[in-house]
Amino acid sequence: MMWRRSRWAWNFRRRFSTAIRQRIEDEGDWSFSSEWWGSESHGHTVLRSSSDKGNGVVSVLAFPSSKPSEVQWPRMERWLQERYAEVCPGSGCGDEERFRILGYQWRALRFNDDTRQSTVKVMSAYRQSEPASIFLMQQPHCLAVPYLKSMVSVGLSTIASCGYDIINAVHGKKTMNILCIGHGGGSLPLFLASKIKGAVIHIVEIDPLVISASIKAMGFPAFSVMTPSGERAFSKPSTIDEVLWKGIHERLYLYESDAEKFVLDNTNLYDMVFIDAYDGEDIFPRKLWDPSSQFLKSLSNQLHPGHGTVVVNLHSDSDILDLVGSAPSFLQQILPMGKYVSGIGRAYMDVLVGSGSCGKEGSGLGFTVSVPWVCNTSLVVCRGLQTSGDYSNRDLVMNTILSKSLEVENLLNLPFSCLQYIKSGFILVE
Repeated sequence: MMWRRSRWAWNFRRRFSTAIRQRIEDEGDWSFSSEWWGSESHGHTVLRSSSDKGNGVVSVLAFPSSKPSEVQWPRMERWLQERYAEVCPGSGCGDEERFRILGYQWRALRFNDDTRQSTVKVMSAYRQSEPASIFLMQQPHCLAVPYLKSMVSVGLSTIASCGYDIINAVHGKKTMNILCIGHGGGSLPLFLASKIKGAVIHIVEIDPLVISASIKAMGFPAFSVMTPSGERAFSKPSTIDEVLWKGIHERLYLYESDAEKFVLDNTNLYDMVFIDAYDGEDIFPRKLWDPSSQFLKSLSNQLHPGHGTVVVNLHSDSDILDLVGSAPSFLQQILPMGKYVSGIGRAYMDVLVGSGSCGKEGSGLGFTVSVPWVCNTSLVVCRGLQTSGDYSNRDLVMNTILSKSLEVENLLNLPFSCLQYIKSGFILVE
């Protein structure tokens, strides 16, 4: 969930963010990070409360957004009006029924007033007939944080390289079952659901306060919330949800649950799993990577044997490598997770791809990539990569995945290039 900006990223972000020319404008490009990276003095608090799930003080801060510009707002107002006419035919189209955009903001979810846990862009609007009823819509096409773009790029390019029929999934002709562990503001599952029409996404979040913040202050669809009994919290979506989400909300299932308990209690089979689960103390829970844990064993049973792909967001080693070797042993135990990237990778490999776990020994692999501009690492473990040659050949594996990245990029009409996120520090897990 949380990410760290590398020491050099701030001074050079504009130079690097413009190095690759985008075919369509990316409202979440790193060049806009100055708008949402600021302290409380640069924004205003819209939600603040204390968590009893280890996340400390949970707050949401709002920052002005320069994109899209005001000249583009009428186009979105027309889209909302057209959608309302579809959902409520014959309801009238006078001025009093029209939608009006109030503006766009960045909203940042923070733990303990320090760590940036999630950042989303939201649109604020209202109907002229109900000027006091303001609603928020998270912008599903906008991924603002580089590590999320890394997870999407390496994850989808990898599963496509495993022979998965991603084309039919994108067009809604095939169901793609996805599990997201860790919710934050919900930008990753919302992005996937909006881009992949066949995606059915289960989201697991342990903290009810985070769930509430994402819906009340970050524009995530309320209809996604599930009860402990496995039913929808709302029997049917509201009219505004129908207008905003065009069925996307019906493919999102947001559960309040501990991740380990969730996988132990279910027998679902997932094509992809995204794990992004740091807590308020900046720790990746040991039970989510300990090879002896029930979590990994149960996850292995729920991962598709032919093409199952897991993507994990981790802190990278780069900022603390010099500290680990010289630190006292007791301090090494509480240093951030970067020290354990290779160990976590090996644990996931041993349990998810170990001998016999996917039909034949050696038919799966793992690798890590460095996330540009921030100090994060994306770990990928997959089953059944389709390549002719040695799985231990780094260049062969990387080129196999790169060969699918352009297809994924064009198929999903991504506003960013997958290439930069796959080639950055590509290392095989051994």
